[in-house]
Amino acid sequence: MTRGRILVTLSLLAAVVTVTACGRRAGLDTPYEAAVQARKDAEKAKQPLPPEPEKPVKDKKFILDPLL
Repeated sequence: MTRGRILVTLSLLAAVVTVTACGRRAGLDTPYEAAVQARKDAEKAKQPLPPEPEKPVKDKKFILDPLL
């Protein structure tokens, strides 16, 4: 490979790594938390409220959980 190809390849690799690092730094919201937040936002904006979210069921232990 020529020096130019190596430079282009490294530049593209750096660009890909930079783009994949974009996003939210905070933890992800569960569907329940997102529904509660959407309900609060609709209430503040005086819009029709979405249905009341159901509390999530407690997770059951699974035999392979320690491996994950």
